[in-house]
Amino acid sequence: MGVLRVYVSAVLIVALATGAVLEARALLAAEPPGRVVAATAGVSMDQAVKMAEQRYKARVVRAEAQHDGVRTIYVLKLLNEAGHVWTVRVDATNGVIL
Repeated sequence: MGVLRVYVSAVLIVALATGAVLEARALLAAEPPGRVVAATAGVSMDQAVKMAEQRYKARVVRAEAQHDGVRTIYVLKLLNEAGHVWTVRVDATNGVIL
């Protein structure tokens, strides 16, 4: 019975140590406190293009994403049937046309 108790104790110690190591690794991999992380885009580029084309009855001829600090903005160049070209900016987090 003494050998079994020693074996079980050793297994428990190894399991606890392994759990502590895994927890420490997770804490080290986490973002440092105070660091601002960019939010995930709520509107995809394709969604922004479709939204602008429908709203302005024009075709998007160029689209690019620009990063303004932590915010992503889609810059869309539109062309209508009359040949008029203009630029629209769309906030990627909420789809608001700026």
